[in-house]
Amino acid sequence: MTADAMRAPFGTAPDGSAVEAITLANGGGMAVRIITWGASIQSVLAPDRDGRLADIAFGHATLEPYLRQPQYLGATVGRVANRIALGRFTLDGRAYQAPVNNAPNSLHGGATGFDKVNWAIVEAGAASLTLRHVSPDGDQGYPGTLTVTATYALGDDDALSVDYRATTDRTTIVNLSNHVYWNLAGDGAPEGAMGHLLTIPADHYLPTDDDAIPTGEIRAVDGTAFDFRRPTPIGARVRDASDDQIRFGRGYDHNWIVAREVAVEPRLLARVEDPGSGRRLDVLSNQPGLQFYSGNFLDATSVGKSGRLYRMGDGIALEPQMFPDTPNRPAFGSIRLEPGEVYRNLIVWRFSAR
Repeated sequence: MTADAMRAPFGTAPDGSAVEAITLANGGGMAVRIITWGASIQSVLAPDRDGRLADIAFGHATLEPYLRQPQYLGATVGRVANRIALGRFTLDGRAYQAPVNNAPNSLHGGATGFDKVNWAIVEAGAASLTLRHVSPDGDQGYPGTLTVTATYALGDDDALSVDYRATTDRTTIVNLSNHVYWNLAGDGAPEGAMGHLLTIPADHYLPTDDDAIPTGEIRAVDGTAFDFRRPTPIGARVRDASDDQIRFGRGYDHNWIVAREVAVEPRLLARVEDPGSGRRLDVLSNQPGLQFYSGNFLDATSVGKSGRLYRMGDGIALEPQMFPDTPNRPAFGSIRLEPGEVYRNLIVWRFSAR
């Protein structure tokens, strides 16, 4: 692939900077398109069991819908992914306030999180891409100048990865993730993703209050609608009104505890299989938590690349991360980052077909 074919204009950001789309490809026919707006995955072409390619990631065909109605499609989310209760946290005795953009809480970094900025291209090749964003001290209420890089890579083994790294000049908090939505049958496939088989190798999850903030309890999945230790159709229990947690989230929007500590190497957090196409996706990360969101608030107001509306349950998000509201829950661990340290979240999406 030539450099000209790899990079293409994708529009103009509100600050006047050029948004670009960069295509990564491997020798097996897979192709992944990343846009600099939000360091977002815009499309993933992957083969089914018969070798037929389909785009299995949600995204828009043009920049305008990303700006007009942001829904985190494929986006890098931060400075702190997920929710902080009331947007408030304390660091070294000082109180901080992040914007409340998901009332009454702060979600995915605030009103202008990392999904709503145009990242700079550091290096672009046929199979890898590095983007960078510098978040200034005080951005969205967070202390410290944070320098973040996102390195996407596509291997000939049909594994796509993103290596998030961050450094700071002042003590701060960081919890980055990617919010790509998947439908392994294909973007816009009428059957949606509720028939996908999901496996999450976790014995516990974090129940929430009705504002989606963890209560602090670590609850066993055994005997609940949250037990995905064996392959289970997502739609089997997604409307189980007998479970308060399903009612609170209008489906699944919870964090599973795969481990309690960040690992050196990525480990399996989830497996998704589509019986119809045979496509399988393994999600790995060095992070201990997995937020599984069953697309409960997709409301048919957004049009995807296929020209079809995105509706409830059409796609799912699997977001490797540290646990939600960790700054206010010391028992969950820490997302503190000091000067001289390097934050890292290495996410691997491994594709295959059966």
